[in-house]
Amino acid sequence: MVFSNNDEGLINKKLPKELLLRIFSFLDIVTLCRCAQISKAWNILALDGSNWQRIDLFNFQTDVEGRVVENISKRCGGFLRKLSLRGCIGVGDSSLKTFAQNCRNIEHLNLNGCTKITDSTCYSLSRFCSKLKHLDLTSCVSITNSSLKGISEGCRNLEYLNLSWCDQITKDGIEALVRGCRGLKALLLRGCTQLEDEALKHIQNYCHELVSLNFQSCSRITDEGVVQICRGCHRLQALCLSGCSNLTDASLTALALNCPRLQILEAARCSHLTDAGFTLLARNCHDLEKMDLEECILITDSTLVQLSVHCPKLQALSLSHCELITDDGILHLSNSTCGHERLRVLELDNCLLITDVALEHLENCRGLERLELYDCQQVTRAGIKRMRAQLPHVKVHAYFAPVTPPTAVGGSGQRLCRCCVIL
Repeated sequence: MVFSNNDEGLINKKLPKELLLRIFSFLDIVTLCRCAQISKAWNILALDGSNWQRIDLFNFQTDVEGRVVENISKRCGGFLRKLSLRGCIGVGDSSLKTFAQNCRNIEHLNLNGCTKITDSTCYSLSRFCSKLKHLDLTSCVSITNSSLKGISEGCRNLEYLNLSWCDQITKDGIEALVRGCRGLKALLLRGCTQLEDEALKHIQNYCHELVSLNFQSCSRITDEGVVQICRGCHRLQALCLSGCSNLTDASLTALALNCPRLQILEAARCSHLTDAGFTLLARNCHDLEKMDLEECILITDSTLVQLSVHCPKLQALSLSHCELITDDGILHLSNSTCGHERLRVLELDNCLLITDVALEHLENCRGLERLELYDCQQVTRAGIKRMRAQLPHVKVHAYFAPVTPPTAVGGSGQRLCRCCVIL
């Protein structure tokens, strides 16, 4: 495109400013910045705040410093609705205070990995950003209960909050949060290791709209807390309890009797759960789509029979390290409605009783996309090859011990290694 000396190209003359702005609104950050270098006219149009309503700086995280955020906030002002600073470790409290003052219409803010920020940032958001709906503070390890108190007072429209690995948070912070933010729909608390059952009781008392909860590695939680959550959060669709090693079938019973809409359950490393609990869950939660049961070492084929009969929507199932699962369980799963129509991912790592016979059964799962077989010692390369002849699209991840052949006469032969075969 050729521009005249007075900086007016043909396109500038032919198209009104409003239409050019509309075209620019579809461009990403990099393209907008390039357009801003074309001419003075395009610089004004490209950097107009209306084109910068959604900004993701993840790809530039190592280069983003506080002044960049400040300049963006001054240019975008009230136009900015969504900003991701994920991984921008150079951004601190001062620049985010300027951001909060200038961008008061922000609704979606991702500060995942911004390790410099402290409670001061949350005070600023509370004071200036009352429209905030989505806030991600993952790994902001300096955040304390004071932040949650501030958020509860100033950000009452919050629907999504991720506090994963903010390990200074305790039940007092959770109580302050939920008293003010009663419309929360998703609360992620992975790695908040100080949380106990009382924190869950506070959640149950005030947040009845919750559909997603994550308590991964909150190892102090017991059945008592989970029962409280289930009694107050009947709309729950996704729950992660992985690493909550104190839980028993009492938790599964509470889920079965109170949360019929459950679609996702992650219970990895909950080694006290048994067939009895999963039987009741399967018979009451027919919408289950994804289950992570890794290291639920007490479950047997009986659990697979119940899931096969009662959970026709099941798409992803992890049974890694469930060493009591056999080929018969896989037979029931593969012959079920979910096996024929829905199952996409099946993880069987370290299921020592699984053999090539299970792979023959899985040939019925026409939609299977990924199969994990690491350390399934009775599965052979030949068995995998036969299955893939019927399911050529499936990705099979398997492991075969290194094979060292006898040394050839007259010299050393080539070492053959079959480790981590991805077929």
